[in-house]
Amino acid sequence: MKHIVLFASGSGTNVENIVRYFEGHQTISVSCVFTNKRDAYVLDRCNALGIPAFFFNGHAFKDKSLLLQFLSCLQPDLIVLAGFLRKIPAEMVATFPEKIINIHPALLPKYGGKGMYGKHVHKAVKADKDTESGITVHYVNDRYDEGAIIKQVRVGISSSDSADDIGRKVQQLEHLHFPQIIEAVLSEN
Repeated sequence: MKHIVLFASGSGTNVENIVRYFEGHQTISVSCVFTNKRDAYVLDRCNALGIPAFFFNGHAFKDKSLLLQFLSCLQPDLIVLAGFLRKIPAEMVATFPEKIINIHPALLPKYGGKGMYGKHVHKAVKADKDTESGITVHYVNDRYDEGAIIKQVRVGISSSDSADDIGRKVQQLEHLHFPQIIEAVLSEN
């Protein structure tokens, strides 16, 4: 059985979608979820789904050895950032090379980097009058949104789409494709 560990910072819609996708899967399971926000709704979702979830504070994240020890004990086959908004420390990337992936709500390299997440991305796409957006699933390295791209999926945008409309279209792509991409990555390893 291959084990996934999820990291999230917010409401956890992608976490719930991933957990449900792998429920009863023959070879892949979600072991647990980590969050850096004490009041993140993802904790409620995990409770309802029966998935162990752990909050860690800023000190635990900064003391890289503590979190790394915990993760090393879990021996995850893949660490999935599903709406996790902190930069992963270089030590964690080095400990789990090509075992940490992220989903970004745009077609990288456009609209990537520090501060480019969620509505900020969709507002920038709208402001630039782009005719398409999408998702990028990529490996995590020690720089924001610059790891090797695993897969991109595109969606058309009309001039009448608001930033919220773009966000809804992108989230639909996330829910449809992210679990399948995770499954494909694990089947290759």
